[in-house]
Amino acid sequence: MSVAVPHIDRATGFLTGVRQVLSPHFDARPSGALPELLVVHGISLPPGEFGGPWIDRLFTGTLPWDEHPYFKQIEGLRASAHALIRRDGQIVQYVPFGGRAWHAGQSAWRGRTGCNDFSIGVELEGTDDMPYTDAQYEALAALSAALIATYPSLSAQTIAGHSEVSPGRKTDPGPSFDWARFRALLDQAQRAIPRS
Repeated sequence: MSVAVPHIDRATGFLTGVRQVLSPHFDARPSGALPELLVVHGISLPPGEFGGPWIDRLFTGTLPWDEHPYFKQIEGLRASAHALIRRDGQIVQYVPFGGRAWHAGQSAWRGRTGCNDFSIGVELEGTDDMPYTDAQYEALAALSAALIATYPSLSAQTIAGHSEVSPGRKTDPGPSFDWARFRALLDQAQRAIPRS
């Protein structure tokens, strides 16, 4: 695995050494709520197009709705994720991990509704039907290992796709996401973290 496991400042909930684009679309978790679930998403704006400023603009509430016909379909959407992993593996953070990002929407996991209250949302720049990149798998595994090391309420068994927490409503990260590959890389990343 070629991507180093990033460091998370537990006091602030921020990754060190990554691009920060702070979103206004988040709030506090309910009192006592801890991150107990990592939700993997897929996103592209406009659909099927990569790069460009549009994901940042969506998550910061500055998307120009008239710029593209698709944007009119989501006009007024107030959403965010904790982090995005671009096609080249670059991580962008929008919300501190201790905060509640608005990523899962109507959702349930293991009998609990309102997954935003107790989850961390990570977006992969991609589509349901196009393979994600090597760099994205490596960055997601490294980030997931860092999150699990920082928040003991998370584990390799508490990672799900958006489609699993919002079945019938969402399909991402889609059939193009290779869960077995991701889990093998996550295992490698976890073993690479020094034990204190």
